[in-house]
Amino acid sequence: MAEKTVTLAAVAGAHGVTGEVRLKLFAESVDSLKRHKSYNGGALTLKSVRAHKGGAIARFAEITDRNAAEAMRSTLLTVSRAELPPLGEGEYYYSDLIGLPCVSTDGEDLGQCIAVDNFGAGDILEIEKPDKKRFMVPMNVKAVPEWGERILVEAAFVQ
Repeated sequence: MAEKTVTLAAVAGAHGVTGEVRLKLFAESVDSLKRHKSYNGGALTLKSVRAHKGGAIARFAEITDRNAAEAMRSTLLTVSRAELPPLGEGEYYYSDLIGLPCVSTDGEDLGQCIAVDNFGAGDILEIEKPDKKRFMVPMNVKAVPEWGERILVEAAFVQ
């Protein structure tokens, strides 16, 4: 089985002419990126990173000019799940939820979680039923009282 990875950021484009890149953060903060020396299985070595306009600006040893930086646009920056810090009570990484089986509090098989989105008001799970129809449920204790090996969804939220 392939090693599980977690995406912490994506390259949004070049910044300047010396190879720096703009990053869209998926991690909690720039400090989350600073914890790691390399990304993408060692393919990218982080030299520096700083906060910038809601995202970050980073320099990688392997990216030395603007053309190389532009070529990296849309590249996801991943680390091994094992490299991440342990989670506190009630916390989760999106990647830990995606692919989990979902069951209602009535015992109905709901399918599996295929995505976690956040449109500004909190995380939302997208669940695909066995018949391939999809529905969304807010990721809060009222709608999702527990998760771990599976996601338990309050029956009232099942569509």
